[in-house]
Amino acid sequence: MKLFTSPQIREIDRITIEREPVSSTDLMERAASGAASWIMERFSGDTLFYVFAGPGNNGGDGLVIARLLHKAGFDTVVVIPQLSDSFSPDFMINRERLERIGFSKIILLGEEDRFPVCLGNTVIVDALFGTGLNRPVYGFAGKLIEKINAADAVIISIDIPSGLFGEDNRLNRDSAIVRADYTLSFEFPKIAFMFPSNEQYVGEVVVLPIGLDKRTINDLESDYYYTDEDVVKPMLKKRKKFSHKGNYGHALFIGGSRGKMGAVVLGGKAALRSGAGLVSCHIPYCGNDILQVAVPEAMVSADSHELFVTTLPDMTKYSAVGIGPGMGIAPDSFGVLYDLLTECDLPLVVDADAINILSANKGWLKKITSNTILTPHPKEFERVAGVWDNDCERVEKQVNFSKDMGCIVVLKGACTSVSFPDGRVWFNSSGNPGMATAGSGDVLTGIILSLLAQGYTPEEAAIAGVFIHGLAGDIASEKLGETAMIASDIIDNIGAAYDMIIDNG
Repeated sequence: MKLFTSPQIREIDRITIEREPVSSTDLMERAASGAASWIMERFSGDTLFYVFAGPGNNGGDGLVIARLLHKAGFDTVVVIPQLSDSFSPDFMINRERLERIGFSKIILLGEEDRFPVCLGNTVIVDALFGTGLNRPVYGFAGKLIEKINAADAVIISIDIPSGLFGEDNRLNRDSAIVRADYTLSFEFPKIAFMFPSNEQYVGEVVVLPIGLDKRTINDLESDYYYTDEDVVKPMLKKRKKFSHKGNYGHALFIGGSRGKMGAVVLGGKAALRSGAGLVSCHIPYCGNDILQVAVPEAMVSADSHELFVTTLPDMTKYSAVGIGPGMGIAPDSFGVLYDLLTECDLPLVVDADAINILSANKGWLKKITSNTILTPHPKEFERVAGVWDNDCERVEKQVNFSKDMGCIVVLKGACTSVSFPDGRVWFNSSGNPGMATAGSGDVLTGIILSLLAQGYTPEEAAIAGVFIHGLAGDIASEKLGETAMIASDIIDNIGAAYDMIIDNG
């Protein structure tokens, strides 16, 4: 799925109206009908709805929703704040349609008027401002948003929380943005929804298809994409009946140090669960017995050093390499990463302590090849790329880093972002807060490494690996809840994630 800027979405709307052809009012009816249906399925008949309708087309959406809720028997009140003396044509058409069916519960709210009282089972439908907003909200509108946020009600924003910009919110006002419990976004998630700092505004995002022109969507260029099952399913390779383990690659996992062998245990298991035919773990000598017992399916390549890795094994038999988890940052280990960057041309995943070593030796960054995937969490990325002030700047740094170094960066977190040297960014749709647990990143490294070893391209391995990792976490969360999850639970559900993609994608 492509993600588009607000001006691009308006252009897609315009071309849909022209090509289908369909009137703008009918397209609004289609979109708002989907939102109303979603609302009616989830709230009981004794719910009181306050629909706050602004003067533009987002307000028009709200008026359609109000009409449909009223016709379905829900107690509905429309609140029209006096924010402007002019209203969009589609707003006026839908207000007339409301009045034509005898709807009379319309409050014209002025700045000095009392805000409606929300008691008990109340829902506020926020349809004040849509994606056309391009400056912070002040004055009466800002005060109104503050009162909506303070109300004792469930808040549902239509298309986008009012006050939030569709992309860059660096210059926005925190207090003048609706904090929705649910955001019903038409056709696409908005780019702003991908940023952790905006979670407080968007709540749970529900994407509602409204039938926008597919040819325009396909033809319109974007640097932003959204990974879901439909993206990943075509990437997955089907195994052949007469294949053997040698057909599915030999993955080498380098890492571990005294007291941190669990990282390699988790990464090695994840690589095996994700389909690698063979997995070898190059570890310090102290971890030999641990790996042999904990992951009997993996082979052990023991370093001569007791406490941490200091040399590379013979690399000729491997298909792909992952390095970093549990490795530590002892100076004697630096040479392992340097030799790998300078002498090995295999697909490579660099994670955890290997990234920390890079941050201490930034001259080595130029030795990264196009086959390399870096998988930092935000603090690790900050060490190699520098600090940022906000999420937009973070993504800009990530994209520029990928361009400058010619590598793929998997920046871990909610909506994990995967950037490429050509400037594209893929945001991930799977995953949940239960995955914020020790070892989760080691599992992701193992999954991506496994896909590389099996012959997936680095791009496929990064995009599919992140999605499979998140989906396995979602399945684990359904079984155990988010609080009780541990990284091993993600590994245990990798197989179910594969099956779900194949069956449902």
